Amino acid sequence: MRCLTVSILVIALLNSASAQQQTDLSRENAMAPSSNGAPDLPIEKIGRDDLIGITVYDAPELSRTVRVGSDGDIRLPMLRQHIQAAGLYPPDLEAAITAALISGNVLVDPIVTVTVVEYRSRPITVAGAVRTPVTFQATGVVTLLDAISQAGGLTENAGSEILISHSPTDINDKSTTLIQRISVQGLLSGQDPSLNIHLEGGEEIRVPEAGRVFVLGRVKRPGSFLITDGSESSVMKALALSEGLDSYASPRAFIYRVEGGSGSRSEIPIELKSILARKSPDVPLLSNDILYIPDATGKRASVKTLETLLGVGAAVGVALVTVYR
Repeated sequence: MRCLTVSILVIALLNSASAQQQTDLSRENAMAPSSNGAPDLPIEKIGRDDLIGITVYDAPELSRTVRVGSDGDIRLPMLRQHIQAAGLYPPDLEAAITAALISGNVLVDPIVTVTVVEYRSRPITVAGAVRTPVTFQATGVVTLLDAISQAGGLTENAGSEILISHSPTDINDKSTTLIQRISVQGLLSGQDPSLNIHLEGGEEIRVPEAGRVFVLGRVKRPGSFLITDGSESSVMKALALSEGLDSYASPRAFIYRVEGGSGSRSEIPIELKSILARKSPDVPLLSNDILYIPDATGKRASVKTLETLLGVGAAVGVALVTVYR
């Protein structure tokens, strides 16, 4: 009796193993990779211009790689109607292809597998004050820091903000592009994790260069000074960066500032002697301001001459550029 019980148990185990092996084999056949042998990518929504692999079990004439069209549809042989692919996940597209094959009287009970071979619909572009501007496809989880890392990180002349343009992911969405501003200091410090936003693809990330002020005239080290980390500039800070006045400096200085869209500069006189003596408040400087200190004789250069000097300085290179942090 004991031998009979053992025999029955062994037979049951063998039958169970055989059934499991057949199930696994069927699953492997149904989930075979695309015809080009490329591995499946992380499951994301399919978009226009993506390359997808379609495998129809026991129907090699229907198994192929297909590029999603600009209209978001795909076309398969023996099917008159187009099948919408953009905006669907691979399992949803599998169901749509299965239904189309059945309704088109092509197959009675098809087993369809869809894999994503290549994404082209999820580009992320990083440009501006980064070391290596780049465009890559968003697959899996991609954060803002990931994108900046792909571009080699920020350069020394990066400004205080990162601008992110979000394009609509829905092909039928005609809404305007949303621009989001992220603080560089807040992002890199990690104090506010919400600033390290998740990217879905379709974003354009631009890192503007920092603003700069120009100090010319009777100072010991004239030049161009970048304003980074969101810091504000002022006459006193600019003079400190230019290592102070020389012995021939006038007690009065001038700020030349671009006003409006005309491109012309207005002249703002300041009492430099009073500011240095702390009898008058420090004067803030804006991006692209020119702080000009004439000599004590009263001789002054024209705005055109100053701008010409700035052009020469830019052509010479970084010798006139200092980063202010």
